[in-house]
Amino acid sequence: MNEMHPMGERQQGQKSSRGKGHYKPKGRMLDPAALTEVQSLLDGLLVESPGGEITPQRDMLIEYLHVIQDAHKHLSARHLAALAHLMRLPMAEIWEIASFYDHFDLVREGETAPAACTVRVCTSLSCMMAGGESLLEKLRPYASQDVRFVPAPCIGACDKAPAAAIGHQLVEHASFDALRDVRMAGHAEIPDGAKGFDAYCADGGYQTLKAVLDGSRSREEVLGIMDEAALRGLGGAGFPTGRKWRIVGDQPGPRLMAVNGDEGEPGTFKDRLYLSGDPHRMIEGILIAAHVVGVDACYIYMRDEYPEIIALLRREIALVEAAGLADHVTLHLRRGAGAYICGEESAMIESIEGKRGLPRHRPPYVAETGIFDRPTLVNNVETLHWVRDIIESGADWFNAQGKDDHPGPRSYSVSGRVATPGVIVAPAGSSVRELIALCGGMADGHEFKGYLPGGASGGILPASKGDIPLDFGGPLADEGCFVGSHAVVVLSDKDNMWDAATNLMQFFAHESCGQCTPCRNGTAKAVMLMQADAPDTGLLDELSVAMADASICGLGQAASNPLTSVMKHFPEDIGGSK
Repeated sequence: MNEMHPMGERQQGQKSSRGKGHYKPKGRMLDPAALTEVQSLLDGLLVESPGGEITPQRDMLIEYLHVIQDAHKHLSARHLAALAHLMRLPMAEIWEIASFYDHFDLVREGETAPAACTVRVCTSLSCMMAGGESLLEKLRPYASQDVRFVPAPCIGACDKAPAAAIGHQLVEHASFDALRDVRMAGHAEIPDGAKGFDAYCADGGYQTLKAVLDGSRSREEVLGIMDEAALRGLGGAGFPTGRKWRIVGDQPGPRLMAVNGDEGEPGTFKDRLYLSGDPHRMIEGILIAAHVVGVDACYIYMRDEYPEIIALLRREIALVEAAGLADHVTLHLRRGAGAYICGEESAMIESIEGKRGLPRHRPPYVAETGIFDRPTLVNNVETLHWVRDIIESGADWFNAQGKDDHPGPRSYSVSGRVATPGVIVAPAGSSVRELIALCGGMADGHEFKGYLPGGASGGILPASKGDIPLDFGGPLADEGCFVGSHAVVVLSDKDNMWDAATNLMQFFAHESCGQCTPCRNGTAKAVMLMQADAPDTGLLDELSVAMADASICGLGQAASNPLTSVMKHFPEDIGGSK
């Protein structure tokens, strides 16, 4: 697996006004010891340029920051100045990017470094309902010079609520006793039970890829199958996969690919399940798509919250490459750094390029101008997971697993007040009542009151609307809601819906990238208004319209959906339980 991009800076479309050999970064005085430390840490991540010089790559900046933070548990001004010197970038540019991402701890000159061990306690909706907020408050008095306890947005373990992470290593069903006297986490351990390369091949794995590569299954045959299959983008947008492959394939090369593994939507954890159990389903899907679409390089963008999966992918991709199965495409594994906005495809591409994850204006669309300004195919983990099975068994097999007018299976992440939360693979168009039954019913002592049909931004509906098919468009859209990434959070008579909506708005306010005023100021203003003793619902309604109409991307456009849903369906809960 190659962590570097094979093309030079000018080929990547990255423009620079600095004269070659004449630019000198401005900023803090260089500390020779810090420079030596950074050079040592980055040894092995640097590549030889066409001119024979060993240099850093601009698009690897976030990975370089990760390596320094991994070693020192924070990013000091002296180390950032050394990195700026090595990369021939202004200190301000390094600082701007590092400060954008939550998982980088910046320490200015004269400041005290944070505790080496950080314990993150999830306070997003499912974990809030399971006591995450109260657990965090109980732990905070036990902070010390060695350990700190901080709130965290969703960490992709809503079925194990309340969830926490020591560093970024998951602690399921976290308790006070388990976290009070915590020590620094070790290296990420590969998940038990993960199907490795040999086991996957023994089960028929990569035979479909080989048939595609040797021409036994032609590109047009595969595209025809994908056209007929009802496979859609399962990261939230729902765009037909076959059509997307054709659109990108028709663009002039070189073409690139990005895999969106940054599932940060509260309530979503299906990608974690699929990757920790059978990562080669996704990898084979990548390699098939790369050949069919004519992709030169693929960037797999994974959440920093999933270190065990990143370690697993590194190991298994290396085995795939050693077997010669990826000779037609260069694979790059990139990790995010704690920014929900990077689940938006253009923000993810900005992050892959080593920049702040700011969504791009459209047009042009990423299929035309994506990574390094090249046509880029973007697929979600679950979408790629189904590719091998669809080609082997056919589009009719896949489509028949859905309900009438809702073809195909869906992976629903179900959490909240159900007896057994988890990922439920069910027919597309299943209702929340059916999903609750598949989860063993409601949790003891809870009565079904309402639900989120599509994660934090998909709205909130009452139990009286619990028979609506959960799929793209249709009756769900008529209610002003959407299924998104199929994250279903179930709430009960023990929950106040205004409190739930406030928690979700706090999440959006924290995760706004800050690029546009309607989202940046609107989410913060909404939180303030919602927390008032007597919320001004008229003003909140006006604010919601402004955010939906004027925000650049889906975060701001959909952030008010839970709020407007609660005002419409649960007026008795307005004001919260305070």
